[in-house]
Amino acid sequence: MYGRVMRPSVVLLLVLVAGCAALGVHAAAGTPAARFWEAALPGSPMPEAVADLVQEGIDHSPLVEHFPVRDNLESDNNGWGKPPHAARERSWADGPTSTGLPGYFFQTQVRVGSTMTVFFPPAAAPPILPLEVAEKVPFSNLADVLSTFDIAPGSAAAATVRKSLSECQAQPDAGDVKSCTSSLEATVQSAMRMLGTSHDVWASASALTGAGLPRQAYVVEAAATLDGDRHVGCHAVSYPYAVYLCHMTGTPTKAYKMTLRGLRGGSTVDMTAICHLDTSNWSPSHPAMKILHTQPGAAPVCHFMAPVNLVFGKKTSNAYASE
Repeated sequence: MYGRVMRPSVVLLLVLVAGCAALGVHAAAGTPAARFWEAALPGSPMPEAVADLVQEGIDHSPLVEHFPVRDNLESDNNGWGKPPHAARERSWADGPTSTGLPGYFFQTQVRVGSTMTVFFPPAAAPPILPLEVAEKVPFSNLADVLSTFDIAPGSAAAATVRKSLSECQAQPDAGDVKSCTSSLEATVQSAMRMLGTSHDVWASASALTGAGLPRQAYVVEAAATLDGDRHVGCHAVSYPYAVYLCHMTGTPTKAYKMTLRGLRGGSTVDMTAICHLDTSNWSPSHPAMKILHTQPGAAPVCHFMAPVNLVFGKKTSNAYASE
C-alpha cells in the first residue's frame, strides 16, 4: 500500500481496522461510538451526518483506503461535510474556500419571518476513526502523520496537515479554552470538561449532509433557544481522518435551533446557530465584520454551524437539543 515496507506500528493499526470492519455489518447505531454517545448525551440523537462518518470510519478507514489528494487547495469543497459516496471523489486536503464561510447574521434576525441568504457548498470530510484505532494513530507529530498516511512532505496535502496541526497547537485567545480531539468519544468528553460537567449536556448540529445547502434566500419558519449561556463549538479541521477543534469563548453566547425554508423550491432544513453576544475583542478584519458591515463590539453576531460541526451546551430546562 505504501510502496515500502510498513512499520510494525502501521501493521498493528491495519489489524485493528480489519477487526473494526468486521463489525461494520451493523448500522452505525450499533457501533461503540454510537453507544457511547447515547449514554453520554441522552435526549440528543447523534446527527445523521456524524453517524455516516462513524460508519465510514469502520467501512473505509484512511489507513487502508486513502482519499485522493489534490495539489490545488483552491476548490469548491470547504472540507466540512461528506456526501455518503463521494468522499473518495473529493479531498479532505482541499481545505475551506471563501465561498464556504459560515452563514453570518445578526441576532435580531433570529425570529420567524426574517429572511437571509445562506450557502454551504458540497463538501467532503474524512471518516471518524473507531476509538481504539484513533488512540494509536499519530496526531501531534507532523513527520509521523505524513509517514503513516504516505503523504509526500512537499505536497499540498502535507501543507494542509501542517496548517491543521498549527491551529490545534496554537494558544487560545485570552479567556477562551480549546482542544483538538481525534475520536468522537474524546470530542464529547472534551466538551463536557469545558462546560464543567459530566452529565446534563446536550449536543446539536445542523441537519446538513455533504450535499450542502444551495445558495438562495431562506425565510425563518421557526426559532427555538437552546439551553445555556456558554457553549462549546466543535469544528472539523482538514486532516486524513476526523479531527475536531473544540473551543469555548470567555464571553456569553446564545444557541438556537432554526428551521429555514428556501424561497426557491420551498424545501426546509433545520440549522443550529451560535450567537456571540460580545464581539468587542474581535478583529475589524474578521469575515463577519466585513460580511455584515459592522464593527467589533456592535450588535451580536451569529453564525450557522457547517455540516458535521457540533455544538454542546449544559441543560438548564427540558428544552434542549433534539435532532
